[in-house]
Amino acid sequence: MPRREEPDIPEARLIPEATVARLPLYYRALLEIADQSIGTVSSEQLAELAGVNAAKVRKDLSHLGSYGTRGVGYDVEHLVGEVSRELGLTRDWPVAILGLGNLGRALANYRGFGARGFRIVALVDADPDKVGQAVGDLTIEPVEALSSIVAQRRVAIGVIATPAPAAQAVADRLVAAGVASILNFAPTVVVVPPEVTLRKVDLATELQILSFYQQHRRRVPDRARV
Repeated sequence: MPRREEPDIPEARLIPEATVARLPLYYRALLEIADQSIGTVSSEQLAELAGVNAAKVRKDLSHLGSYGTRGVGYDVEHLVGEVSRELGLTRDWPVAILGLGNLGRALANYRGFGARGFRIVALVDADPDKVGQAVGDLTIEPVEALSSIVAQRRVAIGVIATPAPAAQAVADRLVAAGVASILNFAPTVVVVPPEVTLRKVDLATELQILSFYQQHRRRVPDRARV
């Protein structure tokens, strides 16, 4: 069933950025609870599932106008609706993936996006040898066609999965085509105008941070023996 298009919110609700970053955690936890046919949830239970503390849950949800009922908790179905609306998940967001190497193909084949309202409508690559290849239900298209693809399919979000040297040029093309939300997987800094929202996912950096903690964890017994 196609998702219902809702009217644009005339004025953005003033929600702290840190709260926005935690809303997907609450949403995932709430879906897990709903799958168990549980009608209500306490802030403590939701906090445990989301990996935060209960006071933070209550404060975050108060920004949505949800305060729960003392001694009862939050209505799960209602809260799922509130969080999903705030995250824009009641709408359909067309997505284009740029760069169809191993990572781009893995993202293109991931079926979980559609269930969350993110519909992949285009796969784009600059390599002429890849253009025309099928990936799932879509065919890779040339980067030169990006502007018309964005306009015709109303692409709302661009996902950059290119090698680092190509990322900035791809971001520039997305911005020029009118895409105002970009998710960058390329391991490099990408600069966009202030009116464009850019999020970065750097897998190598995250692994390096884990490497730091793993290394220092192994050094603790050595210090203890000195």
